[in-house]
Amino acid sequence: MIPVDFTERLTQIFGPQTAERVIASMSAPKAIALWENPLAKVRGTAVSVAELCTDLQLAPATPVSSALPGCWQVPPEQRDAIMRHEAVSEGDIYPINPSSLFAARALDVQPGDEVLDLAAAPGGKSLVLAAALSANGAASGRLALVEPVKPRFFRLRANMERCGVLQADYYQRDGRGVGVAVGERFDRVLLDAPCSSESRFHTSEPSSFTHWSLRKVRECSRKQKSLLRSAYRALKPGGTLVYCTCSFAPEENEKIVASLLKREESAQLMPVAVPADMAERVQSGLTQWEKRSFECATALRVLPDALWDGFFMAKIEKRHS
Repeated sequence: MIPVDFTERLTQIFGPQTAERVIASMSAPKAIALWENPLAKVRGTAVSVAELCTDLQLAPATPVSSALPGCWQVPPEQRDAIMRHEAVSEGDIYPINPSSLFAARALDVQPGDEVLDLAAAPGGKSLVLAAALSANGAASGRLALVEPVKPRFFRLRANMERCGVLQADYYQRDGRGVGVAVGERFDRVLLDAPCSSESRFHTSEPSSFTHWSLRKVRECSRKQKSLLRSAYRALKPGGTLVYCTCSFAPEENEKIVASLLKREESAQLMPVAVPADMAERVQSGLTQWEKRSFECATALRVLPDALWDGFFMAKIEKRHS
């Protein structure tokens, strides 16, 4: 059973009505989102989701959002058949949660940019960044992927190579030291910080939430603060950083962003564009928690449902001095 003190915190964060909606999503069967990997077109092996569904004699997939072209959803019962299809195993079609795809696209990577993904494994967002760098049909710019944990590092590298990523450099190291090492180098930085994974709790998988405690949240918060400082230090003046987590905890979200904004005068929190078909599933960032105020109204919280994961996003620009 999901911890009572966790559900009580959700009510504090969202209010009773939305908290009830969030908790209900933790028992719903999860649909699957499929993204058509643009890099497959470059290597000449592209398969569409429509072709995949036809091949498997499944009902047609439906588009996820106008903000996510090439992303389609299919019902939970089709998951096993789809995951066994060669279009998925060969990387032409990539299963990715829409929240993750939305966060990566919010970074607005352009061909020729130098991009850092500071906590990259397993690589779904990294693949989206690589595709944006190749939007003109050829690999351009540079993508630096950092992952400290050895098994995850090699999984990341294999995943990217399978999906046709050509312009990535891989670094097995602790992201907290990267900013000092490289200085203000990158046009774009993505930090999907390691977190307590609260939005991935599901009643059918007790292992997804038995690790949770307020102590765990605080431990994550300390590491996230150091990682965000490192990410910001690696960002060029005029560059953009997206910080995100799959946690609901303000200690891992608004509190971390507010700490950076207070520390760095050049840091400015920017709005994230939200299309009309996503309006009902997002909320603004919190401006207050436990008697502390935050200037985080332009941050974004994605509410979970039977497809989307809960997600926090903050888009930060480093202004020129």
